[in-house]
Amino acid sequence: MSLTAAGEPRVAYALRALRHRNFRLFAAGQSISLIGTWMQQVAVGWLVYRLTSSPLLLGLVGFVAQGPAFLLAPLAGVLADRYPKRRIVLTTQLVMMIQALLLGALVLAGQVTILWIVLLMSVLGAATAFDIPARQAFLIEMVQDRQDLPNAIALNSSMFNVARLIGPAIAGLAIGLVGEGWVILLNGASYVAVLASLSLMRVDRPHGRAQPGRMLGHLAEGFRYAFGFPPIRLVLTHVAIVSLFAVPFTVLLPLVAGETLRGGPETLGFLMSAIGLGALTGAVYLAGRSSVRGLGRVIAVAAVLFGAGLMALSLSRVLWLSVLCLGVAGFGMMAQIASSNTVLQTIVDDDKRGRVMSMFTMAFVGMAPIGSLLAGLVAERIGANATIGLGGLVSGAAGVFFALRLPLLRQHVRPIYERLGILPEVARGLQAATQPTTPEPRGRG
Repeated sequence: MSLTAAGEPRVAYALRALRHRNFRLFAAGQSISLIGTWMQQVAVGWLVYRLTSSPLLLGLVGFVAQGPAFLLAPLAGVLADRYPKRRIVLTTQLVMMIQALLLGALVLAGQVTILWIVLLMSVLGAATAFDIPARQAFLIEMVQDRQDLPNAIALNSSMFNVARLIGPAIAGLAIGLVGEGWVILLNGASYVAVLASLSLMRVDRPHGRAQPGRMLGHLAEGFRYAFGFPPIRLVLTHVAIVSLFAVPFTVLLPLVAGETLRGGPETLGFLMSAIGLGALTGAVYLAGRSSVRGLGRVIAVAAVLFGAGLMALSLSRVLWLSVLCLGVAGFGMMAQIASSNTVLQTIVDDDKRGRVMSMFTMAFVGMAPIGSLLAGLVAERIGANATIGLGGLVSGAAGVFFALRLPLLRQHVRPIYERLGILPEVARGLQAATQPTTPEPRGRG
């Protein structure tokens, strides 16, 4: 049996966040619901492609499904810092369930149009904008022990990518057998699991009360805090650039499947599952890490891998090679995003966690739909493959730039990790030697 340095079995160590009851409940519900989410994403993408064959409309649907996050996430972050996070997540998941059931019913009734798809995906986008900051900030309440937070984030990413692996494969087969409508309805039914798990949780941590009239003040305070501290500013900017130019490749995959590879929904399912397999590998790698040390380097290398996978995909014309390229891209994309999330979660003040995670939502989820719309416009002119390759080039360049800024990141973050006890192996004398010359990041202003 493989053991860690402390004598603990490696498998148990990689799953250590599951010792917390609330996180176990969350994992069980999310694992089921996320499979449905990925099934719906494939079904909606193929539905739009079947109805329109338009890269621009594929980009538009991708935009409205996530675009509201860019506008609403800051407000969502303030709410997450002021109201019970579990209540917010329960509400958003219920809205997502209703959206899926309505869309599936319209498809089965033969009444669906591109307008209905855009409207209902906009509802999903608005719910997602409030869901992600609250759910990410809720992780610290589910695991309680800050030492287990990086592992919880990695396991959360693992669940997301197991679903990304399973969901599209099921959807690709199911669409051919029963059509898009039933696949979307199955997603609606899957929300029962996550709603049940949230309802069964016991959350004892007290929550702040709303302070009327201070919403804009809290919002401004969060922006000053995040963008006034170089590590948070650097990580958010990096995530935003990669999400704007590289992550939107997914909205063009129906064109890659249908036109470049001459396949059908099963081919699209294989491509999406390949991303999931690569991303799952990245998440498992992060879950097995024993320390947050070195995550800055992981962010830089992962962005370069992501870009390399996309550039290779843009040149591929055979399914097996495209699957391999997407596996590499999926690994890089997930390792970069999850590592960025972990760095932010471990350095942010608890009373500003919701607001900082809302900015992470803006950078990751909010920029991607703008990129989707841009990718659709560019693909109309130069083609889907060239657009994907261009996004990969930007991701690789962003990774190189981040690597050049690593000394600055370490200078500011290391004293925080020492102060919080996250790096117990580092001599306290080093902290005393470096702290007087290090700008103080923990201010409340």
